[in-house]
Amino acid sequence: MEKFAILARVEAKPGKENDVLEFLKSALPLAEGEPGTVRWYALQIGPSTFGIFDTFGTTDARDAHLNGEIAKALMANASELLAKDPVLEMVDLLAVK
Repeated sequence: MEKFAILARVEAKPGKENDVLEFLKSALPLAEGEPGTVRWYALQIGPSTFGIFDTFGTTDARDAHLNGEIAKALMANASELLAKDPVLEMVDLLAVK
């Protein structure tokens, strides 16, 4: 059962909105390859604000994701794509349907 999550917000640099959108969409296969990631969502919050919301059954799975390929790829491209550092919030899920 999903008990833990990460809510990440990223802000694209001006003119890089489509690049961030495409990067997030391209990360889906990486998320699918993570056995501890139960659900993974990439979302657009506003014109230049994007997010990732993912859920996990254990804190170990969440930690593995934080040190996984998506995080590495995002940080490798952060200076080119992002206006500021990503904002990460560790979330405890209270109810899930």
